Amino acid sequence: MKILFQKLTLKNYKSHRDLTVNFGELTKITGDNAKGKSSIPEAVSWTLYGTDAFGSKIDPTPIGYDFDEVRAELLLQVDEKSVLLGRGIRSGKAVYWINEVPSKATEFDQLVQSLFDKDLFLSLFNPGYFPSMHWEKQREMLLRYVSPPANKEVFAQMPVAQADKLSELLKKHSLADLDKIHRDNKNKQDKQYIAAQSRTKTLLEQLERLPQEDIDIEATKAESTKLYEKIKEIEKMTGSADENNRKINTLQARIKSLLEQRDRMKAQFAALKDEPIKDICRTCGQVLQGDAKANAEADKQKRIDQFKADYDKTVLERKELEAQLATLEYIDVSEQLENIRELERKRDALEDAIYRLKNVQGLQEEIEKAKADEAATLASRNESVFILDAIKAFLAKEAELQAAKVQDLFTTLSIRLFKQNKTDGELKPDFEIEMDGKPYRKLSLSESIRAGLELLDVLSQQSGIVAPCFVDNAESITRFKQPVGQLIVCRVVAGQELKIEREGGTDELETTTH
Repeated sequence: MKILFQKLTLKNYKSHRDLTVNFGELTKITGDNAKGKSSIPEAVSWTLYGTDAFGSKIDPTPIGYDFDEVRAELLLQVDEKSVLLGRGIRSGKAVYWINEVPSKATEFDQLVQSLFDKDLFLSLFNPGYFPSMHWEKQREMLLRYVSPPANKEVFAQMPVAQADKLSELLKKHSLADLDKIHRDNKNKQDKQYIAAQSRTKTLLEQLERLPQEDIDIEATKAESTKLYEKIKEIEKMTGSADENNRKINTLQARIKSLLEQRDRMKAQFAALKDEPIKDICRTCGQVLQGDAKANAEADKQKRIDQFKADYDKTVLERKELEAQLATLEYIDVSEQLENIRELERKRDALEDAIYRLKNVQGLQEEIEKAKADEAATLASRNESVFILDAIKAFLAKEAELQAAKVQDLFTTLSIRLFKQNKTDGELKPDFEIEMDGKPYRKLSLSESIRAGLELLDVLSQQSGIVAPCFVDNAESITRFKQPVGQLIVCRVVAGQELKIEREGGTDELETTTH
């Protein structure tokens, strides 16, 4: 895109009551101070944006004479297409024209925006505009036209292990996502590693407190099994004795009970035998007569006979039990029981040793698992640290390559795109323009003009847009490289009225003096 200024018309714009400027390839504006030189290029940016050439709001109304309206019109050509844009102030309100047709502010602004980007245009128009922007905006604009190095370019400059790892991971995640994933994992594994170390230390301390068993666990188990079998063998032998002795005890208890029952029955029989036959029925209470009395005597005899039968049965049972008892002999198993207790004490000692050894072995297994967990946690942490270092190396190398690509665009200026963070050493986006080792803010006026011209030349080449450029205070600079597009030069000449000279264009030389 090529932008050309053809004509600027000013009416009541600051000190200019009525001024027309026809631009050439080179337009020289000279005159003493306060003659309105800088107002001319300023009027260009005011017409387009309502600001000065630095993007700041201004008041273009004249001081010292009466006026009905302020008006500025710029005829410009964009890629062979001409457009006449006008901005004015009438009765305190802004007014606009597009090709002499009154327009609304939104319509006017949309047209200007469609022609070219404001920041880019002002950077190409005014060598001081680009450095006046915030560094982030400067950086964004410059990098807008410089493609970042491809991943393959960066990987080729990195250690092979880091490059191989990142190139594989970048197939699934972006670099930013990888940084988040492994920064989070590192923080998590840092905490888990501390916990894992503490767990291992605690288990080792527990192991130190346990008695260390120096036994052959298989042989000890075999010995315990033998003792168990001996105990069972003795218990089997004493089992029949226990049954015999229980039977004797049971018989003795039953015989004793039958003897006691016999003695009670003897006393009961004496009472029954001596029981008198009463004249009154013992059941219904009536006086016994005739057969009734005989029946009462028969009932008594019947009860005596039944009692004797029960008594004889009791005696017979006792004698049978006594005969059975006489066939049994009490067996003494105290020696065998003591032998069992001794064997059990020996077996318990062996089982305790086995239990303690199993505790030691179980704790050792827990320690091995804790150590494995600790190692796995450390490995995961170290993996994330490696990846984070690789990302850091990638970004540093990418920044280096990108800075080199940007730096190759310049001849005298140095451009810093990054700075190193003092706390963690990481590279952070930055932007600094330097000339001969001096930052832009410390350059002299002439140096800052030359720096600005080189910047706009690079922006013009990279964006593909050629735009007019004006150099104010040109008397302060003896030489500079002329921009590709139109050049407007403002220079102070003591004692001289405003003078505008045009070279190139319709006429080879045209001079206007005011």
